[in-house]
This record gives sequence, structure tokens and C-alpha cells, in this order.
Amino acid sequence: MKVAKLYSFSDIRIEDIPVPQIGSYDALIKTKACGICSGDVMPWYIEKKAPVVLGHEPVGEIVELGSALYHYNTPFSVGDKVFVHHHAPCLNCKYCNRGDYVQCNTWQNTKIIPGGISEYILIPETNLKNDTLKLPETMSYEDGTLIEPTACVVKSLKRASIKEGDTILIIGLGVMGQMHVLLAREFGAKKIIGADMIQFRLNKALEFGADHVIDISKENFIDRLKDLTNNFMADIVIVGPNSASAMQQGIKAVASGGTVVFFTPARPDEMLTIDPNYIYFRDINIVTSYSCGPDDTKKALRFISKGIVTAGKLVTHRFAIEETEKAYRLTAKAKDSLKCIIEFGDRQ
Repeated sequence: MKVAKLYSFSDIRIEDIPVPQIGSYDALIKTKACGICSGDVMPWYIEKKAPVVLGHEPVGEIVELGSALYHYNTPFSVGDKVFVHHHAPCLNCKYCNRGDYVQCNTWQNTKIIPGGISEYILIPETNLKNDTLKLPETMSYEDGTLIEPTACVVKSLKRASIKEGDTILIIGLGVMGQMHVLLAREFGAKKIIGADMIQFRLNKALEFGADHVIDISKENFIDRLKDLTNNFMADIVIVGPNSASAMQQGIKAVASGGTVVFFTPARPDEMLTIDPNYIYFRDINIVTSYSCGPDDTKKALRFISKGIVTAGKLVTHRFAIEETEKAYRLTAKAKDSLKCIIEFGDRQ
């Protein structure tokens, strides 16, 4: 079977490897589509995993179930359309009981084999039981690829603790920023403001329901935000770009009593300097939002089923597996594109 393997940021190869042999409690899917995550085009983040088969947003059709599953009341059958999360928690530890799934040791050590951009994928027992979802028959595989990234946004907006009527500012309007725009009102936001420097993405945010956008290449970011909020600033700020300077801007942009969400990590050589009294006397909350858990993927599936988040809105480019490097480069460029997906044969 073909896989797309990254050896370095500038070296992505299409290789042939054997189809994985499943265990008694595992499943094998024939991959139908897989999204390319914006996190996978951060060189420092992805290269530490190399060599690695790219992709962690796959959907596919179950073509084989482990022999033991036929003797148990498994919800899955050969032929099912499924989404599989690349990590799955144990659901029993202290972290899982608190809903902090990403801190679960099992979550951190589970994976799909060999990766998402692969013609076939082995779903290990834990992933199959604890974070694999059957897709509705009416849902396209393209829509299914959006479950994992949508779930990350669901978690982000939950952690933001939006209050009814809040103003939310979303810094960075790539595909994850656009998903925040699409979902913010579902969590209670009244006014949605987006900020970016790419006109294509600013226009998309307005199309998807943002009330205002700020072109940071042409306008003073803070002054414009003051104008849009009557000097109040934003109750909630989502910081998308992976930089400490963007995080600093997010702190400057939040209103007293508000919350700043760091949605993406900073580069490893950066440090964030904070005046603790500035934070303290303004009662500013700083929270992080890393990946997602099973509760979030289930909620994401519902939002996609309702048509709030769809591939029709967000998928701008489609590629065959042989074109993975081209898709990867387009995603890394972060210009006139949103979501790139890799397709495998018939998508329906």
C-alpha cells in the first residue's frame, strides 16, 4: 500500500509498505480521505517525529475486524464508514475522570498505524473502543475529515468559557480560525471579530459570519479593535498563530475580566514575558487548548451533521496521495487556501 512519509520538512516521499496485520481486537480501514493539519506544517513540531507517515485526520471504511470482535457486542461492522482519532484515552484514570484526556498516559501513547495518509490504516483496540465514530450514511467522507479539527475548536471554545453576549476576537483566520468563526455563536458569542493579513481569509471570515475583520497589514490592530468595541476590547481572544508575539497581542487585546486562549504552541526557542500585575489587577484569564478528547469529537460530529461546519465551506483544495507534498506546501504557505485534503479513490 502507498503511504506519504516525511523525513524532513523538505523531504516527503510516497512509499510502498505492507498492509498492517490486525490483532484480535483491532480493525482495518480502507482510507477514503485525510486532511492535512496546519500543525503538521510547523517544521519544529513535525520534524521531531520524523520519519513519520503524515496525517491524523483520516476517515474510511472498515474492511476487516479482529477475530475476537465477532464474539463481542461491538458497535462496528465491516462496511461501516468511520472517523478515527489518532489518540484515544483510557477513560479510567484521574485525568480522564476530570475530562483532561490529553494528559492521559494512554492518550499520549496511542496512535493509528502507520498514519493518516495511507491507503489502509490499522485502528488499535483502544482507539477503536474509545474514540472511533461511525459516520452517518448521509455524511460525506470529506465532511468526516473535519471531525478532528472541529473537535479541537470545540474544546477551545469550551475552555474560553464564553458568556452569552460576549465579543470574541479570533487572531489568525486559517482553517482553524474560520472554524472558530463558524462555531462562536453556537457557544454564545454575540460579536465576532477576525484578524489576519490575507485578504482571501478576511473575506472568508465575513462570509462565514464574522461581524468585522481587521487587516493587520493595513490597520493598527489595537486601535481598530478599540473602535469596534467602544474601547472595551474583546471578552474572549483566540490566539491562533504559533508565536509568542501573537500571544502578547492577544493579551493586549483582551478586556478586563476576559479570557485569552492559546490555541497553538509557540516556537520552542521563544519565551513569553508577562507583567503579572497587568494580568492580576485586570483579572485576565490565560488558558491553553491542546488537541481534543472523545467528548469533543462527538460534539464536532453533531455540528458537522447540522451543516454548521462542512467541507463545502472549508475544503479549498483536493489532492491524490501522489500529490501529498504539493498539498503540504500549499498548507504551509498559508495564503489563498483553507483546508487541503488527500483523497483515495471513490469518496462517496
